[in-house]
Amino acid sequence: MLMNNSALDRSSLGRALTKLANADVSGAALLSPRSQPEKLAQRIGVTGAPGAGKSTLVGHLAMLRLQTRARLGVLAVDPSSPHSGGAILGDRIRMDDIAGSHELYIRSLGSRKTTDGLADNLPEMLDLMDAYGFDEVLLETVGVGQAEYAVRAQVDTLVLVLLPDSGDVVQAMKAGIMEMADIFVVNKADLPGAQRMVADIRRIAAVSRRAPDAWVAPILLTSSAQPESITALAQAVEQHQAWLAGTSGHQQTLHAQRARYRLKRNLERRLGDAIACQNTEFFSAPAAQQLANILDAVQTTFAADMQKASPC
Repeated sequence: MLMNNSALDRSSLGRALTKLANADVSGAALLSPRSQPEKLAQRIGVTGAPGAGKSTLVGHLAMLRLQTRARLGVLAVDPSSPHSGGAILGDRIRMDDIAGSHELYIRSLGSRKTTDGLADNLPEMLDLMDAYGFDEVLLETVGVGQAEYAVRAQVDTLVLVLLPDSGDVVQAMKAGIMEMADIFVVNKADLPGAQRMVADIRRIAAVSRRAPDAWVAPILLTSSAQPESITALAQAVEQHQAWLAGTSGHQQTLHAQRARYRLKRNLERRLGDAIACQNTEFFSAPAAQQLANILDAVQTTFAADMQKASPC
């Protein structure tokens, strides 16, 4: 695989990502990079409710940050049809006009079987971006609500995008994704109600519990018609990255969360495949008991390993 001091092999990366996107759990494990590169890409997640303008915002942010990054990637997750499994991949359509740079790589992904705003084998795909020498990866999720906050563990900085006059959405999110965002963005700020939305977010943030030394998430107004607002967002990302660099133990905690998510998703997919099995003998009492025993053994082993590494 080519690192950052060589030209990006887009064809090779594209084929590798396609194989991962179509792989089952066992296949993804075989296709994953065997070693971790010395330098990992900074990961910026952009999430929010459907229609908040995430794709347009990511496009402008990518072009701005590419000015100070040698190689930047965008992974955008689109919802897959529950019937056909296909996806419209509208994010790629909206970003086509920024795909002119050789060192900017944009890839749309179908969410497939996931229901948490991400895509199957996404952790492995992010590892692949590291192996190809990306300095930074922007990850755009499917439109999410209160409970879809799996992206938190997959990125270093999480940007939550909201719309003016979506106060009911904010109220619904306040016990979930609102508590996990590093930066709040009220997008399409030229619409009525933008300042009122900022005030609503401030009220919710004021009553949220946080440690005395915790990061204080800024609240920004952005608009595609106001380039300076995109610059302010990029600066806020830089400030959060600098704060992370000076925070001890954060990366270790984040890596543990990512490992937990990967194991959880793999177990869920394995179990889902087993339940979907058409062989009725699989569901006989002895087979079901055997499966239960295997799952108990996995849980016991994982719990023991976690206790050795760091007590929960």
